Amino acid sequence: MAERKLLVLFGSQTGTAQDTAERIGREAARRHLQCRVEALDSCDVANLIHEPLVVFVCATTGQGDPPDNMKMFWRFLFRKNLPPGSLCQLDYAVLGLGDSSYPKFNFVAKKLHKRVLQLGGNPLLPVALGDDQHDLGPDAVVDPWLLALWDKILALYPLPPGLEIISPDIRLPPKYTLYYLPEDSPHPEGDLLQPTAPRAVPSELHPFSARVVSNQRVTAQSHFQDVRLMEFDITGSGITFTAGDVVMIQPQNCPEDVQQFCQLLRLDPDRRFVLKPTEPGTSLPPLLPQPCTIRHLVTHYLDISCVPRRSFFELLSYFSTNELEREKLQEFSSAQGQEELYSYCNRPRRTTLEALWDFPHTTCAIPADYLLDLIPRIRPRAFSIASSLLAHPDRIQILMAVVQYKTRLSKPRRGLCSTWLASLNPEQGDFRVPLWVKKGGMKFPADPATSVIMIGPGTGVAPFRAAIQERVAQGCRGNCLFFGCRQKSKDFYCQSEWKELVTKGFLTLFTAFSRDQEEKVYVQHRIQENQRLVWELLSSGNAHVYLAG
Repeated sequence: MAERKLLVLFGSQTGTAQDTAERIGREAARRHLQCRVEALDSCDVANLIHEPLVVFVCATTGQGDPPDNMKMFWRFLFRKNLPPGSLCQLDYAVLGLGDSSYPKFNFVAKKLHKRVLQLGGNPLLPVALGDDQHDLGPDAVVDPWLLALWDKILALYPLPPGLEIISPDIRLPPKYTLYYLPEDSPHPEGDLLQPTAPRAVPSELHPFSARVVSNQRVTAQSHFQDVRLMEFDITGSGITFTAGDVVMIQPQNCPEDVQQFCQLLRLDPDRRFVLKPTEPGTSLPPLLPQPCTIRHLVTHYLDISCVPRRSFFELLSYFSTNELEREKLQEFSSAQGQEELYSYCNRPRRTTLEALWDFPHTTCAIPADYLLDLIPRIRPRAFSIASSLLAHPDRIQILMAVVQYKTRLSKPRRGLCSTWLASLNPEQGDFRVPLWVKKGGMKFPADPATSVIMIGPGTGVAPFRAAIQERVAQGCRGNCLFFGCRQKSKDFYCQSEWKELVTKGFLTLFTAFSRDQEEKVYVQHRIQENQRLVWELLSSGNAHVYLAG
């Protein structure tokens, strides 16, 4: 009998595709299939020729781009020299997650499906196109498609005699088992978070611990929005970047939330543990030290402030000892309950921690082993770099709006990363931020004679500040910036810096202050007023145009 094994590969940017891939993994386990779930860039693509059965789950980002964790796979797959029949042994299915309000809806999934077909793969089903815009979200497509998929897979790989599909009433084992160390066991020397000697260039798996040099509010105190210009010291990191690049920052939960979470789940924050995978061959979560304290796990790893997904409520329902709570959790995890879940969770942006408050009987019964199945890891946040190494050697600066807004919940919603960063005051201590740099989507002209028109309202001006600093250091004069904000006196970022460059002849600046007069004036009005100059730069100056929001 053929080996019953399935490989689920995902390309995920925000975690939705990964969540769906893990759901497929759980459904495979219920059907007694040997199943691995991996990011596309973590798997060895060359081994695809030996895989009998693969399900691809992939999101589309930006203008039809593949997510970061499948970029290498994507480049490999579209190599011209791959022989046409190289995947003829492969049965496959592609599940796409996208948003039909974008022109390139599910572009990556469609293209992937077509390419695997070209290489000889045998599709079990047409490509599924999950849509965020649907009332029920992508699940409206995913749920029926998965039912059809399991029918196909079980026809090819029937259940072994004597085995039945594990009923949805039965809880699956956790991915890891958590073993507490005896309280008197010796502690390894030093803290868990020792910045390691830089091995290679910093990356997501080996971030650099950068010291916060300055944290300055650049909006007036009376302005509704708090915007910071922050500077980090990257001396000795080996990090290099150019204008248009992006710094990735790994945030952490605030101590109050961590304490609350531990109290709710009756966990001792100082207890130390090691993790053992339940299935042999499962790798341990990267970035978690072994042994590790509960406090470190909750502070640096578990995303307790994210809006929980349907899978969270599904797993939670298994721990519930309270009938009323269990019924509600089951409703939230059913296909019929998705509208209700949306108005409970997504619309008011309720956090995982707040949801746990609402199910107290269930929450105190959560076994620690399941924490990593229940709550996703904290994702890094991306910021445009707002400085140039030519102007500020060994430094990275960012321009960051502190995210805070109201929903119908009484407590204001706060951005995890921006709130944490804003709280780090270098005058009150030595604060370190784990970061690394990644290539951005903007490339500025190599030829210094080429003019550049930059349109950057609000914090969208950040990458242009880096570009202007870089170009001025190289002696380029053709820099034209359209900047817009609400009020000249309240949120005109880097005003004195621009003024100096205008005086020295390095910058042409046009400003639009939308609220400083009766009628609102935006950057597009300034562009229209200066259409002659803009056209001249484009037609004879061969200018490049950049826009950031």
